Amino acid sequence: MEVRLVPELALAVVAAFVGGLAARQLGLPVILGYLFAGIAIGPFTPGPVAEGGAIAGLAEIGVAFLMFALGTELARSDIEELGRTAAIAGTAQIVLVVLIGPLLAPLVGLTLAQGIFLGALLSLSSTVVALKLLLARGEAGSQHGRGAIAILVAQDLAVVPMVILLPSLGVAAAEGYIAVARQVGLGILLVAAAYGVGTRVVPWLLGHAAGPHARELFLVGVVALALGTAVATSAVGLSPAFGAFVAGLVLAGSEYRTQVLAEVLPLRDLFVSLFFVSIGTLVDPGTVLAHPVELLLLLAVVLVVKPLIAAGALVVAGLHVRVALVAGAAIGQMGEFSFVLARLGVDSGTLPETVFDLVLAAAVVSIVLAPAVTGAPGRVVPLLERLPGLRQRLETPIDPGEGAGGMRRHVIICGFGRVARELAEALDRRRFQYVVISYEPGVIRELRAKGVRAIYGDAANPQVLEHAGIDSAILLAVLVPDRLTAEAVVRFARAHGPRLDIVARAADATDVARLRAAGATEVVQPEFEAGIEVIRHALGRLGVSGTELQNIAAGRRASFYRREEAERP
Repeated sequence: MEVRLVPELALAVVAAFVGGLAARQLGLPVILGYLFAGIAIGPFTPGPVAEGGAIAGLAEIGVAFLMFALGTELARSDIEELGRTAAIAGTAQIVLVVLIGPLLAPLVGLTLAQGIFLGALLSLSSTVVALKLLLARGEAGSQHGRGAIAILVAQDLAVVPMVILLPSLGVAAAEGYIAVARQVGLGILLVAAAYGVGTRVVPWLLGHAAGPHARELFLVGVVALALGTAVATSAVGLSPAFGAFVAGLVLAGSEYRTQVLAEVLPLRDLFVSLFFVSIGTLVDPGTVLAHPVELLLLLAVVLVVKPLIAAGALVVAGLHVRVALVAGAAIGQMGEFSFVLARLGVDSGTLPETVFDLVLAAAVVSIVLAPAVTGAPGRVVPLLERLPGLRQRLETPIDPGEGAGGMRRHVIICGFGRVARELAEALDRRRFQYVVISYEPGVIRELRAKGVRAIYGDAANPQVLEHAGIDSAILLAVLVPDRLTAEAVVRFARAHGPRLDIVARAADATDVARLRAAGATEVVQPEFEAGIEVIRHALGRLGVSGTELQNIAAGRRASFYRREEAERP
């Protein structure tokens, strides 16, 4: 095994690089490239074959680093801000999808316990894929983006009890209760011991290892903590992945957290890529082709049922139906922790290899289709709004007492993020009148408490814009993070008021031409404008005169915005 380790590692890394590069060139998640690379070097396809045991051993390190990084990141995440939505919507989504598993069990040839395990796998989504899609669409900061992120946070937290409990489902009924109780008890003791001892001892040890002249010693200490805890928990019968998570949790509150993440993330990414390659080597395309009905059932749950359940849970948590549908669609795929749990299920004997292949196939297909699923509500909701029975439910509610109120020559601000707050403050100082449209209930309450006219609603809804007094407004500032909403607002406003001055914020450079084509008078791209200010400061420090600085800035702006205009589709 030792002699074969280096060539097997080289084969896996080369395959991961080629597969990941090909996936990126095709606009697909690199995870898919790693999975297909594993299939290519697996025993079920022609060509070079990797030794599964050697890669699997390295893949276990990837799982440990994945859980270690998750524990280190979660404690400082936005859990408090997203807490209520995550607790209500996230928990409901996970529980309801898990309960679908036993209903599917007889259809795919599983026992009740295996059905629960299957439901748990289907309940989890890919945080990496969902976040990348939301960021690419400029929607991570929108209300539906935060709703989706809240559910993803709840799913990430749920992985921990799943890692502890699910492998015990394969034990016989009488022994199963004892095994579960033992796992839970050991898990509680491990967490308590980690916080009681680790929060004092570990930072002290890392403090002695940290230093400019022995940086590698700090890295060795971090790796020792992650892998050492994983091995220790495995020795007492718990999952090594859970042990690595607890180790990360210990460091989450220390002053070394940022440096720990900086050191461990490259290792995590490397070994996790090998994990996905190892998963790919286990996929038997023949098994998948032999069970097309079962595969379609799993895909129906992941792509349709799970997003609808998530949307319903978000409505219960207080989101509007339209927002909830868009947020639910963002989690319509399976992800990395489903692979981790599936591997644990096979290793513990809880899941058969056949179901494992089907789960992997469903995950791969769902990730490929994720962009289409995420964008589906934007095409489906307008069609649903035409149906009399659903129109009232999907339309944005308007508070009739908070409109423009007879104002004329006022400003309408759509969205109320950081840019909008700066604009509102400038208008307040000069006593100009304005109305804010926002989908954020907290923002609406805050503004109304200050005496600002604010409308709760979707700025892309014509009724909302009319309620804000678009007929008598002098300026419309479209500052919403959702690029599709921004384009819809600009398009309607321009059709409604040919002479209205419309200034819009572009999520990225590619949106400049789209917003101009929709009718925006002026488009601003924040990252580019920040770059202009950095140039002004740097050149000014180097002695460039004020007039020349102004000319340089004006030239850069003209060049940038003209280029985007020329590239307009």
